[in-house]
Amino acid sequence: MVGAARASSEVKAEGFLRGACAALAAAAAALVGLSTQTETVLLVQKKATVKDVQALWVLAMSAAAAAGYHLLQLLKCLYLGRAGAGGVNPCRRSSRALAWACLLLDKACAYTTFATTVAAAQACVIALGGAHALQWTKLCNIYTRFCEQVAGSLVLGMLAAVGTAVLSAVSARNVVRLYPPPPYAAGH
Repeated sequence: MVGAARASSEVKAEGFLRGACAALAAAAAALVGLSTQTETVLLVQKKATVKDVQALWVLAMSAAAAAGYHLLQLLKCLYLGRAGAGGVNPCRRSSRALAWACLLLDKACAYTTFATTVAAAQACVIALGGAHALQWTKLCNIYTRFCEQVAGSLVLGMLAAVGTAVLSAVSARNVVRLYPPPPYAAGH
C-alpha cells in the first residue's frame, strides 16, 4: 500500500515536471516564433522576423516539438496515474521496453533542446555585438523589442532544457529500478 502511494506520488511529480517543461518549451516556441518588429532604416522599412536568423527558426521548431513530446508524455503519466490507482501495473508486459524508450526519447529531447537553444544564443550574440571582421553590424540597437523577446525565449528554452535533463534522470532511475540488484548487494 505504501509502495503504491509512493509510486503514485512519483507519477504525479513526473507529470507536474512534464507539464512545466511542456509549458516552458511552448512559451519559448511561441515567443521566438511570433516575434517581429518593423523599423525604418534609411527611409526603408525593414522587418525583423524569426526567419531572418536560421538558428532562431530551428529553435522555434525544436521547442515546439519538445512541447509536443512533453505533452504526449504528460498524457502517458496521467494514464499511468489513473491505471495504477487500482494497484495494477497497466503495462507490466512492456514496462522495460517502455522505460527504455522513454529514457532514450528524454535524452534526445534534452540534447536537442539544449543544443538548439545554445546555437540560437550564439547567433544572438552576433546580432547583439556584431562581427566587425565580417562587416556585420549590430542589429539589437535597431530591433530592441525583437531582441528582448528572443532573449526571453532563450531563457525559457534553457529552463525547458534543464527540466528535460531532470526528466531524463528520472527516466534513467525508472529503468534502473526495473532490474534486480546484483546478488552480492542483497546482503548489504
